[in-house]
Amino acid sequence: MLDDRAKLLLKALVERYIADGQPIGSRTLSRASGLELSPATIRNVMSDLEELGLIASPHTSAGRIPTARGYRLFVDTMLTVQQGQFAPQSLAPDQPQKVISNAANLLSSLSSFVGVVMSPRRSSVFRQIEFLRLSERRLLVIIVSPEGDVQNRVIFTEQDYTQDQLVEAANYLNANYKGLTIEQVRERLKNEVETLRTEIATLMQAAVAASSEAMSDTKDEVVISGERNLLAVTDFSSDMGHLRRAFDLFEEKAQLMRLLDIAGQAEGVRIFIGGESKVVPFEDLSIVSAPYEVDGQIVGTLGVIGPTRMPYDRMIQIVDITSKLVSNALSHHK
Repeated sequence: MLDDRAKLLLKALVERYIADGQPIGSRTLSRASGLELSPATIRNVMSDLEELGLIASPHTSAGRIPTARGYRLFVDTMLTVQQGQFAPQSLAPDQPQKVISNAANLLSSLSSFVGVVMSPRRSSVFRQIEFLRLSERRLLVIIVSPEGDVQNRVIFTEQDYTQDQLVEAANYLNANYKGLTIEQVRERLKNEVETLRTEIATLMQAAVAASSEAMSDTKDEVVISGERNLLAVTDFSSDMGHLRRAFDLFEEKAQLMRLLDIAGQAEGVRIFIGGESKVVPFEDLSIVSAPYEVDGQIVGTLGVIGPTRMPYDRMIQIVDITSKLVSNALSHHK
């Protein structure tokens, strides 16, 4: 256990390093902490902190920087978040994918780092299906989910249909199958197809096939905004290896998905510090994340990815407020 003096010095060291990005020496730490301690006493405390794995010396200088373990202790026990450091923006209710895209841009612009948002898991239930004749034997199927998400599919049919026939088929489908999953519609069609008029049955089967294809394409996706912001971060611009690893992570969206899935398993803001576990495999990256909801149900996760040396108090506010804005925008849109 650290005594109060060691905690205060560690807190001052982390805060000063986040602000300046330079290894912290004993004289600098003495001024930053405000403690009336001799440089020798501070060096002794720093030596103890180093033995505990909370700080490390990056090279032969006398300065120290926080380790992943030091950052973790800092964010868990020493971080204070002051409310109202910036005015909250707004996200207008819109189609879910537009809200998600705007949220990623908002996270990026507010943090000056990278904003990431996992798209909401889409339902296999449809609220409405419409047909639009494009040309001979070529139709557009429009599928609207209960959340208001719209999927379009162009299909080709063996025979031509008039727009009146398409409207009749859509009305029948919406009146009798609305609110069912695509699988439930498919099963019911097997039993009812004999009693339906040929053109309606054919169109309904085509609609079910198009819906299945649309739903299979709606795997969880990650929307990323602001990757270029990392070019302005000294920690990355001075080391191309660090920058390359960061961009590799953005390219490997499956790994980002796993990170955000883990983050979405808990309520509230969570902080993942690079190097402390296999969750974030890169020592120079940290993620501040939070889940968002639709009508009280968690459906996705969003967050900020930036250098381990990030102002965590500000990032917590940005992520927390944005998750609430996304939840409101999606829940209010019907």
